[in-house]
Amino acid sequence: MPDRMIESPALPPAYARIPWLKRLSTKMLILTAISVLVAEVLIFIPSVANFRLRWLEERLNTAAATAVLLIGTDSVSLPRNVQDDVLKALGAKAVAVRSGGDSRLLVVSEMPPQVDEHVEPSAVGPFRAIAGALDTMVYGGDRTLRVFGMVGDSDKEFELIMPDQGLRKAMLVYARNVALLSLIISFITAALVFGAINHIMIRPVLALRGAMVRFAEAPDDPSRIIHPGNRADELGAAARELEGVQTQLQRTLAGQAHLVNLGLAVSKINHDLRNILASAQLISDRLRMVKDPSVQAFAPKLVRTLDRAVAYTENVLSYGRAQEAPPSRRKVRLRQLVEEVEGLLGIDPAAGIEFENAIDHAFEMDADAEQMFRVLSNLCRNAVQAMSGDSDSSVVRRLTISAERQGSVSRIIVMDTGPGLPPKARDNLFAAFRGSARSGGTGLGLAIAHELVRAHGGTLELVESAGGRTVFALSVPDQPVLLEEARHALRRPA
Repeated sequence: MPDRMIESPALPPAYARIPWLKRLSTKMLILTAISVLVAEVLIFIPSVANFRLRWLEERLNTAAATAVLLIGTDSVSLPRNVQDDVLKALGAKAVAVRSGGDSRLLVVSEMPPQVDEHVEPSAVGPFRAIAGALDTMVYGGDRTLRVFGMVGDSDKEFELIMPDQGLRKAMLVYARNVALLSLIISFITAALVFGAINHIMIRPVLALRGAMVRFAEAPDDPSRIIHPGNRADELGAAARELEGVQTQLQRTLAGQAHLVNLGLAVSKINHDLRNILASAQLISDRLRMVKDPSVQAFAPKLVRTLDRAVAYTENVLSYGRAQEAPPSRRKVRLRQLVEEVEGLLGIDPAAGIEFENAIDHAFEMDADAEQMFRVLSNLCRNAVQAMSGDSDSSVVRRLTISAERQGSVSRIIVMDTGPGLPPKARDNLFAAFRGSARSGGTGLGLAIAHELVRAHGGTLELVESAGGRTVFALSVPDQPVLLEEARHALRRPA
C-alpha cells in the first residue's frame, strides 16, 4: 500500500494486555457514536416541533374542508350521529368558522369549560414551536387546544377545538421512530467514520507503538529500526523522525559499548603497565648517577615523563571508566608548561616540523597544570601526526602555540599548517571513536581535551580548518573569587 508505514503488520504482544475499554480504537468508536447521537438530538428536537405544527395544520385543513360543506347546511337539522362522525374523524369537539366578525359553530359535541392553549400554526416561530412541542410531550395529554387560522385563499378563519391527547400520542410515536432511526444512522455513521479513522490514524499509531516496543526489546539490532513508508502527512513525518532517533540512538549505544569495552581492556592492561613503568623509574633513577653531561641533560625530562605516565596509570585512564577528577587550580606559567609538552612530543629534527612557543615568559593562567598539560599535549600530538604525513620538503610544517589575556579569560591558540580536518572529523569533532582525522585513530585525544577544558569552565573550539591552516582556540576563565574568603584574608594581620 502506498501509505504503508511499517513493514511488519503484526501488533506487539503488549497490545493484547490493554483492556478493551481502554484501547484507543474503542474510545474512538464510542466518541464517534456519541458525537453522531448528539448531532441527531440537535436535529430531533426541531423535527418534533415541525411535526407538531404539520399535524395541527393537517387537522385544520381537514376541518376547513368539512366546514365549507357545512356552511350551507343548517347544523341543527344535521343528524347527531353525522355530527359525531365528523368530529370523531377530526378528533375534535367543535368546528367553527369566523367571517366578517361573526363566529358560527358548525359542528359541536360538547364545549369544554376552558381552552388551555391557542395555536395558530402559520404564525408560530421556531423557538416557540420547540417550546410547545416539548411542553406537549412532557406535560400534555389532558389539555384542550384551540387551533385556528386561514386556509388557502379563503377569507374565512376556521377554528378547531380539540383535546391534545391524540397529538401527544402521534408525537410520541414519531419520536420513537425518529429515535430508532437516529440510533441506526449513528451506529452506521460511527462505523464508517471509525473505519476511516482506524485506517488513516489508529493503525499507523499502533504500528508506531509496535515499532518502539520492538526496538526497545533489542536496541542494538539494526533490523528493529522502523521502516517508514512514503506518507506525506504528520504520521509519516513522525515515523521518519522516529527512524532518525532510533538510528542515532543505536549509534550512540554502539559508541557507549565501545567505551565500556575500552575501560575493561584498560583495566586489564593497567596492572602490568604500572609494573613496567615502576621498573623504568628505577632505571631512570640510576641514570641520574651517571656523570655524562648528555645523560644529565635528558635524565630529568625522562624522569618527569615517567612520573606522569605512572600518574596516568594510577587513574586507569579515568576517561574510559568514569569522570575526570575536578581540576586542582593554581597559577601556572604557561610557557614553561608548553616547553614540557614540546619535550614530550619528541619531534625528530629530520622531520622538518617546527615547534614555535610564542607565549610570553610572564604569562600566567589559573588552571590545573597536569590537566592543562594533557590538553595541550593531545592537541599538539594531533597536529604533529597530521603534518608528518606530508613528505614534501618544500611545504611549511609549523606548530605554533600563543596565548593572550581577555579580561579574566586566558585564551590559548594552537595553530598548525597541516592539511586540515576532513569533513567527517569536523562533524564529530569531540565524539570518541568518531572524531578521528586519520585512519586507525580513536578520536579520544580531542574528546579528552574537550572534557578537561569544560571541567575548567572553559571552551575548546575549532576556529578554522582548511588546507594549510588549522586553528584551535582554548578559553579558560579564572576561577571566581569567594567573597567571604577574600574578606577573611584581608582582615588577617600581616
